[in-house]
Amino acid sequence: MGNRHGSRKRMYWRMVSSSLVRRASRLIIAVLAIAIGATILSGLVTIYYDIPEQLGREFRSYGANLIVLPRGESKITRETLDALTDLVGKSRVVGMAPYRYQTVKINEQPYIIAGTDLEQAKNNSPFWYIEGTWPNREDTSSVMVGHEIAETLGLNLGDSFLVQGVKYGHQAEASRQDLSAEENLRRDLARQNFSRKFTVCGIVTTGGAEEGFIFADIDMLDELISDTYRADVIECSVIADASELSELSAKIESDIPELMPRAVRRLTQSQDIVLGKLQALVLLVTAVVLIITMISVYTTMTAMVAERRREIALKKALGAENKLVMGELLGEGVMLGLIGGALGVYLGFEFAQRVSLNVFGRAINFQPALIPITIAVFITITVLASIIPVRKVMEIHPAIVLKGE
Repeated sequence: MGNRHGSRKRMYWRMVSSSLVRRASRLIIAVLAIAIGATILSGLVTIYYDIPEQLGREFRSYGANLIVLPRGESKITRETLDALTDLVGKSRVVGMAPYRYQTVKINEQPYIIAGTDLEQAKNNSPFWYIEGTWPNREDTSSVMVGHEIAETLGLNLGDSFLVQGVKYGHQAEASRQDLSAEENLRRDLARQNFSRKFTVCGIVTTGGAEEGFIFADIDMLDELISDTYRADVIECSVIADASELSELSAKIESDIPELMPRAVRRLTQSQDIVLGKLQALVLLVTAVVLIITMISVYTTMTAMVAERRREIALKKALGAENKLVMGELLGEGVMLGLIGGALGVYLGFEFAQRVSLNVFGRAINFQPALIPITIAVFITITVLASIIPVRKVMEIHPAIVLKGE
């Protein structure tokens, strides 16, 4: 019984495949139509699921989207920064730049040095226009100055300037008995003050508050003012939408209570609006593609049934039931969907890759789950589109069609 069932199955698929081969020219067009539809569908679905990450990275070029402040009298230590990085997840962090602000004097006028992790600040702020280069971390005498400061002090690239300030944590030594009070005072002041010559390696232009700062390495600044590592604020650029940032902020407050996170709403809201519109557009185009593909398959199958009226009539005259003939035609539709869908998966990934590289400048990852999903979708589409044309088999009467043969 099993052998008979297996041989029937083999015979059925042999009939389907031979029918497809005999009408190769017409069916190639149908396969191409399905393949094009599958290409666009799988490509757009890949882009749909990859858009949040790609768009998130794109929006990160507009600056940090999460600001973290110390709560109350707490200090942001290096351990706190490491704990925050681990909590957020290194894979989601584009940049995490701690900032320490210190007032100094240049030509007896007050200015502010912003000590930071220069590499992380660069990751956070690709929109900054830098005339020159970012400071080299190994060359601690090189700094960037804001455009406003450069104009005020008349500084150009390569120029040097002297910075003076007061050290932190100074423990005054006992005054020496053999020195005068004036000399002891002079020495105490010398121990409490610092001076350092810096060289301008870059001039920052942003159109914002950054133009009023001097940017230097935070470790160098800590050493200069004789204090341990302490940050006043952390600017974080994190790949996340508004809801994810809210969840992340709540988790930071819960797990690291000495920190107070604040989302930059104008960036997260803009990102969500653009993301929503792009995803809606992708869904609309996908729906249109599916409808066009169904129309194309419907037209092809209708033409095939009309073209094969005599063949179908002959089969029915020889005893083939409507169910058998309809099953054969639907089997052809399944084969078309299988071949076109499989071809479309490969071409769809290439399509999505090109779009991502041209629009976002980044490659995307292949989604293996798309293979069975795309093939199943297009087999379903071809079967649904074939139902109406295939039902016309029931209207074919052998005596009428074969009259005169």
